[in-house]
Amino acid sequence: MTTIREIRLKSRPSGLPTHDNFELASVELPPPAPGEVQVRNLWMTVDPYMRGRMNDVKSYAPPFQLGKALDGGAIGEVITSNDPALNKGDLVQCSLGWREGFNAPASAVQKLDPRGLPVQAFLGAAGMPGLTAYVGLLKIAALKDGDVVFVSGAAGAVGSMVCQIAKAKGHTVIGSAGGAEKAAFLKEIGVDHVIDYKAEKDLNAALAAAAPGGIDVYFDNVGGAHLEAALNNAKLFARFAICGMISIYNATKPEPGPSNLAQLIGRNIRMEGFIVSHHFSMMPQYIADLSEWVAEGKVTWKETVFEGIHKAPDAFIGLFKGENLGKMLVKLG
Repeated sequence: MTTIREIRLKSRPSGLPTHDNFELASVELPPPAPGEVQVRNLWMTVDPYMRGRMNDVKSYAPPFQLGKALDGGAIGEVITSNDPALNKGDLVQCSLGWREGFNAPASAVQKLDPRGLPVQAFLGAAGMPGLTAYVGLLKIAALKDGDVVFVSGAAGAVGSMVCQIAKAKGHTVIGSAGGAEKAAFLKEIGVDHVIDYKAEKDLNAALAAAAPGGIDVYFDNVGGAHLEAALNNAKLFARFAICGMISIYNATKPEPGPSNLAQLIGRNIRMEGFIVSHHFSMMPQYIADLSEWVAEGKVTWKETVFEGIHKAPDAFIGLFKGENLGKMLVKLG
């Protein structure tokens, strides 16, 4: 038997999650059954979408269950295999994060070829967040030559990749993030105009100054005041890719919507929300493009790492306090 620890949802949060909503528990894993593997997780991700799964409401992903381990993306190593498809020592991806290890059918994990990249990159730049940036910018927003691109949450895992993909394709990029450290990072990766929204009294005026001719594309990770500013500064036929609205995820009552949605009409704006899981067929092309951009020195990334499964709630809560620069990860092994 192998003892592992896991994080369970103890209670459903009201507003910003607290440590009282989580529980650390120990579990004994028996040897894996025929057709199963036993995996030791090395890395796990925490992501803003997980907050919605903590509510007992119907959504595009099922809610987490009280008293049960949470789940999410993870990278692990096969410790024992009872399936010929996988061998001891193989690296695998799975959706069974928030735990130090597990038994599962071999079909529940995917063998990982790191292609020379750090394995944890497949939870960030080379994984779901990176693909989200790629899909949202190139397919949903339909990036065109000469576009001026505005990105909110620009120093996060998704936003920083949006900025760099747009720059790799030769576009003018405006990025908004909170705080001097994040603003400095955006300048390092070549963002043309950086808005530190925490230092600005008027976000709308700051965006107008950065894009006096208006914006063609808005990649939204934040919602709220950022969406209103983007609507006010959109060019005719602008395209908005709505990826996330982290500003309202912990709201305890409905937030007022943008007061200026009528701009959609006069400016002929197309606004489209999307979920990356509907576009996984684009992953091979994304990895091919990413490899090329990395080799050319056009793309890099940052990670904020917490150590140990017991720190997973801290990492998750930190997302909503803006404590992450780049991808927020938990190192388990």
